[in-house]
Amino acid sequence: MDKKYNYKERNVELDPKRQFVLGEGKISGYASVLLGALSLLGVLAYLFPSYLTTTELRKVYDAETLQNVLKYGMYFSLFFGALTFMLKKFRSFGILGMALTVLAFLLGGYTVPVGDVEPKTFSLGVDWLILAFLGSAFIFMTLEKLFPKYKNQVILRDEWGLDLFYFCFNHLAISAIIIYGNYHASHFDWAVSASVQQTIQSMPIFVQVIMIVLCADFVLYWEHRLYHEVRVLWPIHAVHHSVENLDWLAGSRGHFIQVFSERAMVLVPLYLLGADEAALNFYVAFAALQAVLIHCNLDIPFGPLKYVFVTPQFHHWHHSSEKPAIDTNYSAHTVLFDWMFNTMHLPGKHWPAEYGTTKPLPKTYIGQTLYPLTSLFGRVKELGSGSSK
Repeated sequence: MDKKYNYKERNVELDPKRQFVLGEGKISGYASVLLGALSLLGVLAYLFPSYLTTTELRKVYDAETLQNVLKYGMYFSLFFGALTFMLKKFRSFGILGMALTVLAFLLGGYTVPVGDVEPKTFSLGVDWLILAFLGSAFIFMTLEKLFPKYKNQVILRDEWGLDLFYFCFNHLAISAIIIYGNYHASHFDWAVSASVQQTIQSMPIFVQVIMIVLCADFVLYWEHRLYHEVRVLWPIHAVHHSVENLDWLAGSRGHFIQVFSERAMVLVPLYLLGADEAALNFYVAFAALQAVLIHCNLDIPFGPLKYVFVTPQFHHWHHSSEKPAIDTNYSAHTVLFDWMFNTMHLPGKHWPAEYGTTKPLPKTYIGQTLYPLTSLFGRVKELGSGSSK
């Protein structure tokens, strides 16, 4: 803890216009649109599985069983849409939600035949998007409402739509990310040791998982630190730090260059270790859940675990724009490497009072995507102006 720094409490004011209030129709309207949109995407995924589903994920779930989930989603969309008419508010949302669901029914609904899928080199991860959104929203929004750090922070907080777009884009692009990651990892064939991989595979699964977590964390720590401390790389990573209200959706914001590079770099240690598939699957699930958890608006006492694993409090400090927290807490999974390399900032029970970047970024996806270039041009212009004086 920096004893000279005056830690303050964060003040979050309730925004009544963005708040969900039971009985006003807003919840029903949004639920109808959400379920209608997901239902339509689900039907399209069943109609064109080679182009809209991911080969790796199809091995994990039963497509016929998920059609029952789709069925209930479609009927609940209609139910919530009809409810907006009973409540006489947000009927436009209800109409849109029901229209999306009716279109899904017209295209075959939950009765589209399920058969063999011809694998394609590239496809959009619509199935991954649907399952990840439903799972993340249900688990983490529930936790945020039960154990909120900032009770007045609403679900539809400022810029939630932008982060929802990032969420959708990153999940739809999962096939491209995997292809690029595997291509990058394949360049390390020269470092593969059959004897090392055999030794690792002979270990118990939980030991393999620990090794994977530590090796992946080491790589992610240094990649993350480079994005912060190498000036030309910072504008790329600054996009992720431009979020000023953290919640389960905030972690999705990230420049596509960073998203692709992170996945590619973390695949290298996994590729070299050659651990069992069960250990790899456990790590993938653990990493995906933790990535969402640590951005959550969540105040759960993790006790001694916060000195082992990266928790919301630890990572929230990484997102703080306050001086003691800048360029700290780089780790993704454990606090080990921040502790080892003296970049750890965890000041007792204090939480950040301010989030975001010290220099504001554009508020649109296009503006943030182009920000590394506009930032570079700005620096060149400054240097040119300085040299001419």
